Amino acid sequence: MSTTIRHYLQFKDLSAEEYGHLFQRAAFIKRKFKAVEKYQPFADPDRTLAMIFEKASTRTRVSFEAGMYQMGGSVVHLTTGDSQLGRAEPIEDSARVISRMVDLVMIRTYEQAKLERFAAHSRVPVINGLTNEFHPCQILADLFTLVEYRPAPGGQPLDAIRGKVVAWVGDGNNMANTWLQAAELLGFTVHVSTPGGYEVDPVLAGISKRDCYKVFKDPREACQGADLVTTDVWTSMGFEAENEVRRQAFAKWCVDEAMMKLARPDALFMHCLPAHRGEEVTAEVIDGPQSVVWDEAENRLHAQKALMEYLLLGRRN
Repeated sequence: MSTTIRHYLQFKDLSAEEYGHLFQRAAFIKRKFKAVEKYQPFADPDRTLAMIFEKASTRTRVSFEAGMYQMGGSVVHLTTGDSQLGRAEPIEDSARVISRMVDLVMIRTYEQAKLERFAAHSRVPVINGLTNEFHPCQILADLFTLVEYRPAPGGQPLDAIRGKVVAWVGDGNNMANTWLQAAELLGFTVHVSTPGGYEVDPVLAGISKRDCYKVFKDPREACQGADLVTTDVWTSMGFEAENEVRRQAFAKWCVDEAMMKLARPDALFMHCLPAHRGEEVTAEVIDGPQSVVWDEAENRLHAQKALMEYLLLGRRN
């Protein structure tokens, strides 16, 4: 293991150059996967990933667990009932113990502060599998998908991203915050449109440059000329009590065919899933020709394998 511990708690924890490397490694790892060729850098010595879930998960669990096994490693799966992170014992003590027994930890929880407390006392890299504030692994996969579908003429991954326009339609949530961090770091622009009272907070998002995003009251204006249109459910986990209020507030923020027609002719549509057809997106869009949500979901596997490889083994060619 590298002598320097690198955590992945927010998108900005890595540099633009490191993301270029990750996209190239993800493409290599994906080619191996598709060709059914074994690639197991974690097999000798065997590496172990601990996954701690305080929020329910489908894609995060499957992608990390399958990815670690495919890379030759092992997995320990802990839920809230198994670990009681910060309840049965202090988070700091859990971090000290768990990190002595495994090589890597992925946590999917509520407060970002809880994740950061764990990482501060961990002897191994910690990955954010999702918090209320950020979802960096999802945006990592989303951008890798964009690079795949819209490669730059010279083949450099970062050139495929730089200068693009991403339209975010919906809640100013953890996904929106992470898109802003990515835009600031990688040189593209996010058009943000949210209902009143659900705006993004640049301080919470952790960005310093306001020119990486533009705010639009009308979601149709946000989609104008966009290279990518993306959204999320109206009610994220932990906010279920607000569901009916949000349904009313977000009624005009449903991505439909009319919005997609305002974007560039070759614009892509993405969604982190699960999706509620007829709410944040129509069936015609998510199941239509511009949607890449299934490749986007699969790319969680390949992008995260590249991330785990980098955090555990450093740069590989």
